[in-house]
Amino acid sequence: MSKHYDVIIVGGGIVGFSTAMQLLQHDRSLKVAVLEKEASVGFHQTGHNSGVIHAGVYYKPGSLKAKFCIKGNQATTAFCTEHKIPFRVPGKLIVATNDEELEWMHALKERCDANRLTVQMLNRHEVEERQAGINAAGGILVHETGIVNWKTVCQKYAEIYQSLGGDIYFNQTVCGINETNSGVIIHTNTSEKYECGYLITCGGLFSDRLVKLSGINADFKIIPFRGEYYQLDSRYNNFFKHLIYPVPNPALPFLGVHFTPQMSDIVTVGPSALLAFSREGYQWKAFQWGDCWEILSYPGTWKIIKKHFKSTLNELKGSLFKKFYLQAVQKYFPQIVASDLFYYPAGVRAQAVTRSGELIEEFLFKETPRILHTCNAPSPAATSSLPIGEYITEIFIKKLNYKE
Repeated sequence: MSKHYDVIIVGGGIVGFSTAMQLLQHDRSLKVAVLEKEASVGFHQTGHNSGVIHAGVYYKPGSLKAKFCIKGNQATTAFCTEHKIPFRVPGKLIVATNDEELEWMHALKERCDANRLTVQMLNRHEVEERQAGINAAGGILVHETGIVNWKTVCQKYAEIYQSLGGDIYFNQTVCGINETNSGVIIHTNTSEKYECGYLITCGGLFSDRLVKLSGINADFKIIPFRGEYYQLDSRYNNFFKHLIYPVPNPALPFLGVHFTPQMSDIVTVGPSALLAFSREGYQWKAFQWGDCWEILSYPGTWKIIKKHFKSTLNELKGSLFKKFYLQAVQKYFPQIVASDLFYYPAGVRAQAVTRSGELIEEFLFKETPRILHTCNAPSPAATSSLPIGEYITEIFIKKLNYKE
């Protein structure tokens, strides 16, 4: 016996529930369901991230990432205020430690200005006045950056969605998608059959597989990168006045080690960017042969490794040897020692990669007449979740020729 809906959303993370919530806020008469393969809301990327409300520092002006992140920053703080979800906006201090990084920092300041962020250039002494114990040659203070528990935000989206009449089905792994002229038929691992007029996928780590299941050519592959963290000793719980970030090396794809106060008052250090051998590879022992073969047989994987071999080797050494990781930490805070670093749960970033080895930087969507796939939504997807949901809702409204 199949279940019938106007719209089904595959993926119960923060992007999926933002979209589901906003669909029903637009039209409560719609019959909407969310299918989630885990037993709870926001289990994967939503529940394993750095907890940062990003400002939009790093993204190309005019890109979807820049527009959605800047808009999402404001929308998130407004949403959290309205629904009494705790958050803070301590600002982000981006720190240069040498002359080369100072040059990169000035270029970054220009991007911040183009994205209309509230920033201050700081000299060495001004950085040291703002953050005790730091080694710095200069810095940029980005005022809009905040922190929040994103899983709590996602749970609120789901709560509002259900209050508007939406259904959620947990433990449902999609294993078949058949698009017809009149709708979409979805089969799951529990032999359930769902039918809908329109399908939206927000599959995160499995977005490319959902694209393939629907019969579309996936001209990219999701490559999982594990972000490993440490938690600092509790004596640092009230030590950091801002989030502390490095100036990104423009030749490398990921940011590097940073220091993030959490809403729970602990401080995390990380993440790393380590190639994982399972799409849900939160630990080294989480090895999955099928995922591993898929990752290592993909030409784009080897081209990334070749292009960034030195940084790949450094990420590996940092994961295997705490003393090596500590060197990156002590570049900014020499007083931190190995005994100050404690294991903290890792996250896995779903990164879309082309066969030529290019990391797809932009949010990526693919459409058919009755399906919209969210293909690439890495950071800052959580910060951007409300604008992304609004964007998808607007596409859906046009598909049904709704009148505003």
